[in-house]
Amino acid sequence: MKPSTTLPLYRNLRMTALLFALTVAVSSCYYDKEEELYPQIPGSECDTTNVSYAQFVAPLMASNCNGCHSEAAPSGNVVTSTYAGLKASVNSGQLRKAINHESGASAMPKGGNKLPACELLKIDAWIASGAPQH
Repeated sequence: MKPSTTLPLYRNLRMTALLFALTVAVSSCYYDKEEELYPQIPGSECDTTNVSYAQFVAPLMASNCNGCHSEAAPSGNVVTSTYAGLKASVNSGQLRKAINHESGASAMPKGGNKLPACELLKIDAWIASGAPQH
């Protein structure tokens, strides 16, 4: 009787499959820091405490909104260049809807992307605190 050659071949194939499985398992078992893997998680490092009109909101409006919504040329009858004008948009709910691209308002900035998530969170915090002028 001739010795069977399929038994050693089967063992080699089984050993190769086992080694492959162990290699995959071991190489995938390491830990990464979430901060390094996902550095741009919206709001992950956004300080929304003490957001003020003078220090944050007014400069943000100046760089993103006042070009079209100044007192001299208020597009859509919306003024963002003055506290009173901006407060009127806050009170009507239109500011929040517009900058968050929600239905019921024209998405702002017009033809542009939404503001960064942290800036939106800061504006929400300012609005939630009553949109104070200080």
